[in-house]
Amino acid sequence: MTVTNGQVTGHVFLKALYRDAYYPDPVVDRGRDILLRLCERVEAERPADLDALYALTHAATEEFNTLQDAFWQAGSEIETVAREEIAENFWFISRAYGFVDADVEELIAPRDW
Repeated sequence: MTVTNGQVTGHVFLKALYRDAYYPDPVVDRGRDILLRLCERVEAERPADLDALYALTHAATEEFNTLQDAFWQAGSEIETVAREEIAENFWFISRAYGFVDADVEELIAPRDW
């Protein structure tokens, strides 16, 4: 499935991580792909409420939990800058799909980074 939301298609995910050589682009690409898959799921499943959205974002957060190992193997990590950038992108997605009352901490509640 291709993302059709104009706000999303015009957005550069994880921009701050791409600008910093500390974060290897191939690993950041995998993070971007997680976020794009989240957008595809939101468009396909059309969550009816925040609880349904949180179920989708929690699954994506679990993928980032797993991706943390790839950052470590590449000599990097999901630290403060990366945490904030990832969280901001989850928040952007929630707003782009009309969930303006989503709580950013709840969007990424199962994170271990």
